[in-house]
Amino acid sequence: MHFFQFIKSKLFFKQLAIAIVGFIVTFLCLKFWLNNTTNHNQKIQVPDLEKMTITQAEKKLKEINLDYKVIDSASYNPLYPKKSVIEQTPAKGDFVKEKRKIYLTLNPSKYRDISIPDLNGRTKRQAISELRAIGFKVGTAYTYVKDIGKDVVRGLKHKNKTIHPNDKLPKNSIIELVLGDGKR
Repeated sequence: MHFFQFIKSKLFFKQLAIAIVGFIVTFLCLKFWLNNTTNHNQKIQVPDLEKMTITQAEKKLKEINLDYKVIDSASYNPLYPKKSVIEQTPAKGDFVKEKRKIYLTLNPSKYRDISIPDLNGRTKRQAISELRAIGFKVGTAYTYVKDIGKDVVRGLKHKNKTIHPNDKLPKNSIIELVLGDGKR
């Protein structure tokens, strides 16, 4: 019974009013403080940095008060200049606040080097499949040597030079097969 009497009393309504006013004041102070400290209405449009060198991108980002970080060098893309930006996050045209970091992915200066597998004794079909799977191109001008196994790999060449297993060549290099002719 005392609880219902308290709810009907002036003291309860006075404390309720103080709580509501306190909540509203706290809410408004927080809203004002957050708007000022987070630069809520500030918008800077991210520029298009694609195909720019890192120094050009850095200069452009400093002009509009943005930071950058290089996160990776992706697979080599011959359509882009060497050491240029091929990808950025956030994307061009997005809006960000000042001092935001723009993450850049750069184009390496060449294809990465890949080890040559040991294909000696494999069939032409197996060798072509394996070389293509790891990123090489296979030439169509086969060289035949005297060997009992027809179309069995007896060597590999790149630019008319013999290459050996575990040698390294850039990805997308053209490798020519040296095959057996199947004659005794």
